[in-house]
Amino acid sequence: MLLITNAHIKRVTGNDIHNGSILVENDKIKKVGQFDAKDYPEATVIDAGGKLVTPGLVDPHCHIGIMEEGIRFEGNDTNEISGPIYPELRGIDSVYVKDMAFEYTYKSGITTVNTGPGSANIIGGTFSAIKTYGETVDEMIIKEETCMKMALGENPKRVYGSDKKNPATRMASAALMREWLFKAKEYYDKIKAYEAGEEDAKKPPFDMKLHSLMRVFDGMLVKIHAHRADDIMTAIRIIKEFDLNATIDHATEAYLIPEQIKQSGVPLIIGPTLGMASKYELVNKSFTSAKVLEDHDITFAIMTDHPVITLDTTLVQAALFIKEGLSEEEALKALTITSAKVNGIDDRVGSLEEGKDADIIIWNGPLFDIMTRAETVIINGEVVHTLS
Repeated sequence: MLLITNAHIKRVTGNDIHNGSILVENDKIKKVGQFDAKDYPEATVIDAGGKLVTPGLVDPHCHIGIMEEGIRFEGNDTNEISGPIYPELRGIDSVYVKDMAFEYTYKSGITTVNTGPGSANIIGGTFSAIKTYGETVDEMIIKEETCMKMALGENPKRVYGSDKKNPATRMASAALMREWLFKAKEYYDKIKAYEAGEEDAKKPPFDMKLHSLMRVFDGMLVKIHAHRADDIMTAIRIIKEFDLNATIDHATEAYLIPEQIKQSGVPLIIGPTLGMASKYELVNKSFTSAKVLEDHDITFAIMTDHPVITLDTTLVQAALFIKEGLSEEEALKALTITSAKVNGIDDRVGSLEEGKDADIIIWNGPLFDIMTRAETVIINGEVVHTLS
């Protein structure tokens, strides 16, 4: 049993608690509030000294462990570029947890990541939500498959079009995405009819691609990579056509069409905005984007897309959004509870609530101050890092 006392607790889903305490039993939060440490004499006590305490941060879209640092070909399993359609791939099968990035990531206060395939393919496989500390990926899993990755825009047409293969245009990318969704829906309907015992229904021959992709018609989240406004609108059309549960990721130009985004009701995962515009579809990226989305009451989380920008710059990027008008409250939500919600893992992480995983950070200064560090990092109820 672990007891954190004398803490300024940001629960994220409720009001702050000053001079509060958090009781941890095994790997879960048992109690949050104001109570006497003397009631729990058997607990190991950590006195926070009045410092800020938050839930562990959650990155909603990255490639940690799949695109390893310090390694070229051997450490890069991000994109299967032998073809544009690979819904049967699972990012978890490429995660190497000895990637050096995991250590500096949890030491920076990021305790959960949603990691998976890149954006070379129109349909690229599934992401996995994992903790950032552990010996094997199997023991770090929160949710083995959170979403099906899809992509529009520059990347697929560059990868395949430059080799004179399909897709070479945005039209072809959208057509391929629709084609395989139609195929998967037909396969899904046949499977369901057979399982329901409908007259004359026959079980279709097993198809691994379609068997994986058909899960989007049972509500599996779809994550669509799109930067430019035109690609965002194409994503929205396809989401509506097939009634998909989806997010639009990157959404670099979403702030240019906020009314359309708001009307669509599709949540966004924005970023990375830190760093240079490395390709044409990023030329309109702006740190004012988050303020525009907040002003229009659009649901959004913030990602690093690690290693595009590294996970230890999570708070630096957020601070720059705040500098351009985003509220600190919304910034924290975009890095915690909203990030967890848009990936369907908010029952486990993203806020300091009873029954949730005991992923807790004690900070040694204001959260969005460049000099602030994670003083104590607790993951699944275990202290995994303290500043010496």
